[in-house]
Amino acid sequence: MAEQQTLSVTGMTCASCARRVEQALKKVPGVVEACVNLAVDQVTVTYDSETVNFNNFKDVIENAGYGIIETTESDTETAEDIELTARAHELARKQHRLIVGIIFGLPLFLLSMGRDLGLIQPWFLAESPIMLTGQHQASADLLNWLFLLLATPVQFYSGSDYYLHTWKALKNKTATMDTLVALGSTTAYLYSCAILFSNSAQHLYFETSALIITLILVGKYLETRAKSQTSSALRALMDLRPKTACVLRSGEEQKIPVSEVRKGEMLLVRPGEKVPVDGIIVSGHSSLDESLVTGESLPVEKGEGDSVIGATVNTTGTFQFRATRVGKETALAQIIRLVQEAQGSRAPVQHLVDQVAAIFVPIVISLAVLTFLGWYFIGKSDFTQAMIFAVAVLVIACPCALGLATPTAIMVGTGTGAEHGILIKNAESLERANAIQVVVLDKTGTITAGKPVVTDIVALQAWEKVLNAGALRPEDLILRLAASAERGSEHPLGAAIVQAAQDRSLKLVQPQRFQALAGQGIEAQIEGQKVFLGNLRLMQTQKITLLDSEKTLIKLQNEGKTAMLVAVDGEVIGIVAVADTVKPTSAAAIAQLQRMGLQVAMLTGDNQQTAQAIARQVGIERVLAEVLPQDKVAEIRRIQQEGSLVAMVGDGINDAPALAQANVGIALGTGTDVAMEAADITLMRGDLQGVAQAITLSKRTLQTIRWNLFWAFIYNLIGIPLAAGLLYPAFHLQLSPIIAAGAMAFSSVFVVTNSLRLRQMRLG
Repeated sequence: MAEQQTLSVTGMTCASCARRVEQALKKVPGVVEACVNLAVDQVTVTYDSETVNFNNFKDVIENAGYGIIETTESDTETAEDIELTARAHELARKQHRLIVGIIFGLPLFLLSMGRDLGLIQPWFLAESPIMLTGQHQASADLLNWLFLLLATPVQFYSGSDYYLHTWKALKNKTATMDTLVALGSTTAYLYSCAILFSNSAQHLYFETSALIITLILVGKYLETRAKSQTSSALRALMDLRPKTACVLRSGEEQKIPVSEVRKGEMLLVRPGEKVPVDGIIVSGHSSLDESLVTGESLPVEKGEGDSVIGATVNTTGTFQFRATRVGKETALAQIIRLVQEAQGSRAPVQHLVDQVAAIFVPIVISLAVLTFLGWYFIGKSDFTQAMIFAVAVLVIACPCALGLATPTAIMVGTGTGAEHGILIKNAESLERANAIQVVVLDKTGTITAGKPVVTDIVALQAWEKVLNAGALRPEDLILRLAASAERGSEHPLGAAIVQAAQDRSLKLVQPQRFQALAGQGIEAQIEGQKVFLGNLRLMQTQKITLLDSEKTLIKLQNEGKTAMLVAVDGEVIGIVAVADTVKPTSAAAIAQLQRMGLQVAMLTGDNQQTAQAIARQVGIERVLAEVLPQDKVAEIRRIQQEGSLVAMVGDGINDAPALAQANVGIALGTGTDVAMEAADITLMRGDLQGVAQAITLSKRTLQTIRWNLFWAFIYNLIGIPLAAGLLYPAFHLQLSPIIAAGAMAFSSVFVVTNSLRLRQMRLG
């Protein structure tokens, strides 16, 4: 059976590292897929649990030259706690190496520059004949020996990770960013040592080797700090999880860990406390702040029979509820799982980076060698000048920015979505949403509330002949009569009429006789009177005269309402209209989609007249009416065959096949689990505003990825020729290895911080 596990890997620094880890794992028998997310240093492995296990993964990753963080949970620590602790130690270790690099590298740079600019004079051991000719040996200057002392700890302590990773890569016959850094800095260091010990009168480059390592360490440290912010949304979700719950057992309150709550147990929540798990309120009422789970900014009123979501905050009253979902079944646990899977997935646009990463480092090393040989043999430069060009090529071309361009944007984009109640299944879904052209909306439960309510009660003149008004208004009399008749019905329209009467506190009576007339309505005996409640066909069958009711009936039907005639003792006394009302935000949300240049269509099983009435209310022109549930897939497929990329939005079980068929399926979180499982994007709030927000998020994320890739590629396209000295003959423009190291470090930090800008975007 295929299972999935996410492993935290240490030592990865660039796209080449990510590719090497993936390739190593894919070669293991039983591994179906391996996908590295460089932004969080994790690899997600899909595997056959009967063939391979964690220990196999650990061995393979370590043999490839990397480490793995083992997250075995204890009574006091969760896997996330262990991983955070391990990463904190790793960051502290990098920080210590950076501090050493700054302490030794900065004085080295300042002293070297001061001497080159004539601000500091050489410290000679003694005068010699060589000095009298205007030249001196490198070993005669005590400053050069001081430079060696300052550069050595930077080279072999601060830069130790580069050597370690290079050695492990060489054992696996590969090369990474660390190989380029190690080659570049070591070349400058060893060349300087050779000059110093050979008593040659040449310039030394100890400051170059030290500054290459220090500047890249600065970049890596800032990059690591910035990368930690890309997963802040996920950590915020994890921090929402309550630690304890107040459970009622044997009539007594008990404080227990949330992990011990069992399904079906009764729990108590007081003001200011978090709801521990998902459930249904049994007694009491309150207002709950659900903003951190659903994105809904206003508190939501809850009472008996309403559902509550674990981790939401109870703001006012005290209530008791019955647990329906615990542990990994809760809405929050599912949200965390979806966000983790999305952030660990790979967008199709990443494939280009993968192809480049496979050959990038070997090509750069080859270019550096060609640069040295070209300048030395063809350009007739001396060894030093040719070496400087080659070192600059090695340092500036590190593929860090390329490896971070896509995953950082995906992480921030999916995290931002989660903060707004938009759950994105994977990076591919996020990318596809960017290209959507047609949005198909299911009517019931999506555009409308999905729950019929009484909208109109019309009293006709005949009511006075058969009813005694008493203290009630005519409309209330008609509603009371209709609701009393419907008390024996299980039809949703009947339930809506009964609910409307209860909302008005009308006293209902039990019918003496009740009969459902299929396709027509009902017949009941109420307080000695024969009552008929139903459609026009029922009245015609019973030979009841419509009198002045027909025009009103047609008007209500044209408004998309189900109008039912109420007749008593052969006289039509009134009309009760029931409709599935449009959600307050639907019209504005649809208008926003249309302003974005998207075509919006409505899909429903209702008749054409009712469907058109709803469509007019919300501003939709394209209506697909009288579509049976099993035919929804065919309608989506037909639109796709027209050449359009389609997003389907729905919430019911019968929407699941259509959600799966669409290029992007969007499910409302107020709907069913089946619909959410089939969808690519889930909106935790039950309104359509999230559709435009999700598409906007997709477009902004893809725009960020494209800019990241553009700058990563253009940086190398411009930087490598400059470093190789192609402009040197004409303009004497030379890119020093120190500037190259600074530029390389800046490119990675730029890509990450550019992705973090997504956190500031407004989704409405």
